[in-house]
Amino acid sequence: MTTQQVSDAELAGQPAAYWTGVAYEALIAYTRAQQAERGYTQPQFWLLRNLSENDISPDGEGMTIPELEEAMTSYIRPEDDLAAEAEVLLERGWLTRDAEDRLWLTEEGEQARVNLARNAPAIRAALHEGIDDADYVTTLKVLQQMIRNAGGTVA
Repeated sequence: MTTQQVSDAELAGQPAAYWTGVAYEALIAYTRAQQAERGYTQPQFWLLRNLSENDISPDGEGMTIPELEEAMTSYIRPEDDLAAEAEVLLERGWLTRDAEDRLWLTEEGEQARVNLARNAPAIRAALHEGIDDADYVTTLKVLQQMIRNAGGTVA
């Protein structure tokens, strides 16, 4: 499907599921490419965030790979290999592993998380270029209503 020379009436009849899928893949690909240019992967950033008591982790306690996979179940992609990504972070000194195979964030890892988080505004700005905040909010509200209409839940 294409939006070239498509009237609003024709666009209104197109399937949202198709366009949300196309948008999801494009947004993920763009975000991951931007992160790769900066020397890290999205799953590596998620690992740091999920192990940081200053971010997603409720207690800053270490977690095993299966526990991290469970924590990330709503956003991890099938091709993401958290064990391999964690090995990179272990080599960088951003994580440590204890005798129970739990991964822990180091001070260097926490500083890396803070530094990497600084990239998010620029990535977001590029993705939102030419999109008014009011239009963006309206789009999200429409998608949330469609989710509810389909029997899903909106967090």
